[in-house]
Amino acid sequence: MASFAKLNLENIVENVISVNNEVLLENGIEKEQKGIDFLKSIYGVDTKWKQTSYNTKGGMHYLSNNFGPSLTQEKAFRKNFACIGMIYDESRDAFIQPQPYPSWILDEDTCWWEAPTPEPNDGPIYDWDETTKSWIPRN
Repeated sequence: MASFAKLNLENIVENVISVNNEVLLENGIEKEQKGIDFLKSIYGVDTKWKQTSYNTKGGMHYLSNNFGPSLTQEKAFRKNFACIGMIYDESRDAFIQPQPYPSWILDEDTCWWEAPTPEPNDGPIYDWDETTKSWIPRN
């Protein structure tokens, strides 16, 4: 199955729909536009769609059987699988979560937001405190 994100006027993902791969075929090759045309025939021509890959995360394509990254990465696209509430950034051709805190920085390779300092992994669960710009152990 192929997945498509429905975008609103601000390029925010409103829904993700699965489409049978057969719909995308043109001379045996999958074409995104075929899926978009199919979805517009159902949901209306004014809807905006972008294909997304369920197995793409942080700019990498992963095997569907959880055995790690694919040997080749040509199936990786748009950096991350689209989820409701994510933003499609046209200039990066990527799906990105909304920025969680003003101090966090976007990693251009993964299109994931990162804290200015890495979260400790010494056992406790931590929460980010934007006021102090530090990780605070959860009580």
